[in-house]
Amino acid sequence: MKKIFMVDIQACSGCRLCEAVCSFEKEGAVRPSKSQIRVLKLDERGIDVPVSCQHCESPLCADTCPVNAITIKADGTGVLLKQDKCVGCRACVLVCPYGAITVDSDTGKCMKCDLCAGDPQCVKLCPKGALYYDDAEVLNSVRRHGKMKVLLKPFL
Repeated sequence: MKKIFMVDIQACSGCRLCEAVCSFEKEGAVRPSKSQIRVLKLDERGIDVPVSCQHCESPLCADTCPVNAITIKADGTGVLLKQDKCVGCRACVLVCPYGAITVDSDTGKCMKCDLCAGDPQCVKLCPKGALYYDDAEVLNSVRRHGKMKVLLKPFL
C-alpha cells in the first residue's frame, strides 16, 4: 500500500523543529535554509503550514525537468531529485503546485524532500504530532474518525 505524507495544520505550532531536523539529517548541521521542508506562516489565517513534496503519482516536476533529474522511484513510492543531474534551471520550482521544491543557495541546484528513504525524521520528531507518514488508508481512517482536525494534501 502506498504511504503518503500529510499534515494536521491545526496541530502545527510553527516551532520549525521539522526544518532543523531535516537540515541536520541532510547536511549534518542545523541550517534551515537547507531544509527540504518549509514552514509557511499564514498570519492572515493564523496558522503555520509545513510544506513538503507530496510525491505525486504524475509529478509535473518530473515532466518538466529538461535533464531528467527528477524521476519516480522504480517501486512507485516516491519522487526523487538527483542533484548531480540537476542543472539549476528551476523549471520544476515553477510548476510544483505545492511550492515544495527550493533552490540550494550554495549550489544553485534544486532540492526537495526524499522522505528520508521512507523514514522521515521530521515526522518522528515533531513535538505536536502534526506530521504523518503512513499508509493512505490508515490516514484516511484516522481522519474519518475525527482524530485529525484538518489534513493538508493539497493546501496551496
